Amino acid sequence: MRIACAAPTWTPTAVADTTNMTDNGHHTIQGGVAGQRSELREVYMGGQAAASSPCIMVLGRTSIVGATLTALARVAPLDPSSVLIANPPVSYQVSTTKPQRSTSLGMLLHLGFNAFGGIVRWVNGPDEIISMLGVAATTGELSLNAFTGGTVGALGSNLIIETL
Repeated sequence: MRIACAAPTWTPTAVADTTNMTDNGHHTIQGGVAGQRSELREVYMGGQAAASSPCIMVLGRTSIVGATLTALARVAPLDPSSVLIANPPVSYQVSTTKPQRSTSLGMLLHLGFNAFGGIVRWVNGPDEIISMLGVAATTGELSLNAFTGGTVGALGSNLIIETL
């Protein structure tokens, strides 16, 4: 089942590896249950900043996963005839335990762009599968956020996940 996870507008907070992410400063997706495998199919970001904002955006795994998540309400199956699985991956920006990008497995994609109207769309190729497994640290969560440096600006993002 393919699931769209949208965050219509947010401003990233730049953080270094192994540093707590801030609420509403990241777009993170966590596996639904132990043993569940999901593959990232697409990452989209559209800039909404009012001035030039070269963002150093990265997609990576987290060494500390979020806990007590406030799920984004904008999670839906792409196929209208599908029924959302019982425990789908959870897309979130707010949690009590903050996620931290892993140092060793932290940067899977560098997606730098200018948030002043810029667009980034990454779609996986047949040999470019980024997956999540379960809900544990380093395997069960992927985060999209800003790395230190650059200038952050407002953007909207969408992650498409296929749960196998």
